[in-house]
Amino acid sequence: MPRAIDFHVHLPTTEFMQVTLGPYAQAAERFFRTEVKLKDIEQLAADYAELDMIGVLLAWDAETATGLPPLGNDYVAEIVKRYPQQFIGFASVDPHKGKAAVKEMERAIKELGLVGAKFHPGVQSFYPNDPQFYPLMEKIQELGIPALFHTGTNGLGAGTPGGMGIKLDHTRPIYLDSLAADFPGLTIIGAHPSWPWHEEMIAAMQHKTNIFNDLSGWSPKYIPESLLREAATRLQDRFLFGSDYPFITPQRWLKDFEAVKVEFKPQVREKLFWKNGQKLLAHTAVGRMRFSSGGQT
Repeated sequence: MPRAIDFHVHLPTTEFMQVTLGPYAQAAERFFRTEVKLKDIEQLAADYAELDMIGVLLAWDAETATGLPPLGNDYVAEIVKRYPQQFIGFASVDPHKGKAAVKEMERAIKELGLVGAKFHPGVQSFYPNDPQFYPLMEKIQELGIPALFHTGTNGLGAGTPGGMGIKLDHTRPIYLDSLAADFPGLTIIGAHPSWPWHEEMIAAMQHKTNIFNDLSGWSPKYIPESLLREAATRLQDRFLFGSDYPFITPQRWLKDFEAVKVEFKPQVREKLFWKNGQKLLAHTAVGRMRFSSGGQT
């Protein structure tokens, strides 16, 4: 197995940063106190190979709420096809597109070979537990893939009047709790430490075994200690490593992780960095091929 599976990788390309995110990107850079340096795919693949990591690349479609063009599933799938040892892809659809979204999700998984679904309820402006979107959730459950949802506060639109229209209430993890109850066969990943609702995330994870949490988007030194304690102890089987590249690099995340006060035993570190992710992805068609033997093919 690689050193880690990075469950939260955005593409540092012109197509994503300047076209799909557009005006949201500058606010995010200010929020993260960083300047994203654009890279081509070849360099990104080389960086992750040097780190000995598999990166989960995230497509993006928030067209209805933002008016901005998507980072399409075909675009992400082509990168995965070019660098199958380095990347895995999660599809994105705009839930407001109704039947077209359901059809596109099925195509992205069955034809393009992507292995998960990615949603940003804040930017896409929807509640994950809204019944009008349940046909889409039913399809994702039927496809047997995990669904990842942004939770907690938001770097996109941060520090601007009105937050560029993004409503934080859409990203409360309590809505994932009711989604998990209605779809017990759906694997749900809450992305990021969920602050200021991290206690909601802990409660939902304790109660629903089909909810996971990736710890991306925050330097570990700022992640609430209560969440880190759960990751190190009783919920150690359901936390995942993620960086939120390019806003936070894997190098910075790992460096800051070494300084946290909560003790992570060696076997728990293995779970956080790759074992939990391996088990989660092994349930997908592509994951079975790559991880069923316990190693990378």
